[in-house]
Amino acid sequence: MDAADSSGSLYLGGMKLAEIEQEALALSERERASLAAKLLDTLPPPGTDVSDDEVESRERELESGQVTAISHEEFVRRVQQERGR
Repeated sequence: MDAADSSGSLYLGGMKLAEIEQEALALSERERASLAAKLLDTLPPPGTDVSDDEVESRERELESGQVTAISHEEFVRRVQQERGR
């Protein structure tokens, strides 16, 4: 069971999250990569939290002309521009 102390530090199995992070950062590059991959495998894929209501709302916006669709290429260009690439 996870718990937090009065300072808000998270305890995991008797260790504070900061202690786990410190231990993880002391691992070799190969071990850190393996740990990161294992942790990522426990998370849901990105973008899977979009509800049916959200999809329907966006479809209505497109159909009504409130918003204009852009191509994938334009989307990528804008994201890269926003990130300063």
